Amino acid sequence: MSNMYKELLSAIAITLTFIAFYPYIRSILQKKTKPHVFSWVIWGSTTFIVFLAQLADKGGAGAWVTGVSGTITLYIAILAYIKKSDITITRTDWMFFILAMMSLPFWYFTSDPLWAVVILTAVDIIGFGPTIRKAHAQPFEENLIFYMLFVPRNIIAVAALEHYSLTTILFPIVTAVACIMLILMIIYRRRMLTVL
Repeated sequence: MSNMYKELLSAIAITLTFIAFYPYIRSILQKKTKPHVFSWVIWGSTTFIVFLAQLADKGGAGAWVTGVSGTITLYIAILAYIKKSDITITRTDWMFFILAMMSLPFWYFTSDPLWAVVILTAVDIIGFGPTIRKAHAQPFEENLIFYMLFVPRNIIAVAALEHYSLTTILFPIVTAVACIMLILMIIYRRRMLTVL
């Protein structure tokens, strides 16, 4: 595929990123959505570092999607903290947070973008822990459309990559699968609570 086509796909994926994040951020400001600050700190940190690893492995235009997403995700972490969206922090949340933060320096020592992405993808999945716990208990406080938009966004981001390798595709694919699983769990919990 030509670079122009890859750049177009990247622009589409970045547009989907903004489409997903705008109502999510608005719903946080309106106090309808209450994100868990630990998850967003973990996701923001890992996503931005994966962006740097994708650039190092010549991901090209497709990597910019990850960079934009990482920047906005860090903003949501700050917003979640400022708005005190979910300040209920359990021991399990601390465990997820500490595991995630302890894992971050390991990528630096590997000097290999693949190991960086493998470690950071695992950390990102750990970051889902507090959100899964919270969404299980309070499924109506999560914005389903937000997570639903990230599935096609990640697929388009993969298609926009200029170099395909495990380093460049692992993070967006695993994140898309994690979003699908979170969506299914939230739908299930909402139905269960509505029936009761």
